[in-house]
Amino acid sequence: MEWSDDRRQLMSLCPDLVRFAAVARLEHLSGAADELGVPQSTVSRSVARLERAVGCPLFDREGRGLRLTRQGRVFLGRVRTALDEIAVGADELRRATDRPGEIALGFLPALGTAPVPQLVSWFRARRPGVRFRLVQSNAEGLLARLRSGEVDLCLTSPLPDEPDVTATPVAREPLRLVVPAGHRLAGRGAVRLADAAGEDFVMATAGYGLRRLVDDLCAAAGFTPRVAFEGAEISTIRGFVAAGLGVAVLPPPSVATPGLVDLPLTEPTAHRTVGLTHVTARHRTPVTADFAAMVLTRAQECFGGAEGDAGGADAGVAGAGVVGAEGGGG
Repeated sequence: MEWSDDRRQLMSLCPDLVRFAAVARLEHLSGAADELGVPQSTVSRSVARLERAVGCPLFDREGRGLRLTRQGRVFLGRVRTALDEIAVGADELRRATDRPGEIALGFLPALGTAPVPQLVSWFRARRPGVRFRLVQSNAEGLLARLRSGEVDLCLTSPLPDEPDVTATPVAREPLRLVVPAGHRLAGRGAVRLADAAGEDFVMATAGYGLRRLVDDLCAAAGFTPRVAFEGAEISTIRGFVAAGLGVAVLPPPSVATPGLVDLPLTEPTAHRTVGLTHVTARHRTPVTADFAAMVLTRAQECFGGAEGDAGGADAGVAGAGVVGAEGGGG
C-alpha cells in the first residue's frame, strides 16, 4: 500500500499500524524503516507491540526477511481498511474546511422570501464557489439543529437565551396589524393593538417564535386574542386574512398582498428582532466566519419594512449555489 506524503503525515496518528502495513508489504524491517524514514529499531518495536496487543505472532521470521502468518494476513486486511477509512475521513474534513467551502444555514421560513436569498446572493458575488445548504424550521427546530451540528448558523427570532448559544441581533423589523381591505380599521394611518381586541385572529402555530411575540404583545395591550385559525406559513396566514377570516400581526411582506392592508402599530415594542446564532464553543470554518461577518453588517438592508415606523435598528444591531433546502414552518 503506497502512501502519499499527506497521508503518511496523517497516519502518524497511528504509527504502529502504519509500520506494520509497511513491513507486511515489503517483508523486510529495514526496507520498511527506510521507506518510513524511521530507525529499524522503531519499526521492530512497533511490530512487537502489536503482536503483544493481539496476542499472537503476525510474522514468521525467515532469515533476514519476514513473512505474514495466517493471522497476520487477516489482521492486515483490517488494518488496511481502517487506515483507508481514516485517510478518506481526513480528506473529507479537509475539503469541508478549505475555501471556498460550504455553509449550512438555518432560517425561519418567513425569511426565505427576501432576506436570506439576498444575503446569499451578496456573499456568492464575493465568493462564487461557496455552496450553501439551507434548512428551514421554526425557532425551536432551528435551535435543535444548531446544537446537533446539522447547521452552522441560524437566522431566527426571537433570540434564544441559552448558555451554550451566542445570539447576535442583526436586524429589526416592525410588526403590523394586517386587516382585509374594507375592514373598519383599514383606513387608519396607525392603530393601537388594543383597537383589535374584539377581532378574530389568525395566528402562527403554537410553538413558533412569532406566536410568542404576538401573544406577549396582546397581553401587554390588555387582552387575550381570540384565535380563529392557526397557520405555519406567513403566506397562509395572509391568505386567510385576505379572505376575511380574521386579522393578524405580522412582519411586513416583501411583496404587497392584494386585498390586505398592513397598519403600523403604535406600540414601541411592536417589532421582532432577527438574530444570527451559533454554538458558542464550536469551531467555525473561515468561510462561515466570513459569511457571519457580512450578515452582521448588512442584514438590516434586507428588511424593507424596517424603516422609520419601526424606530430603526436596535442599538445592538450592527449597521444596517444552493446544495439543498428543507422546508419547515412559518
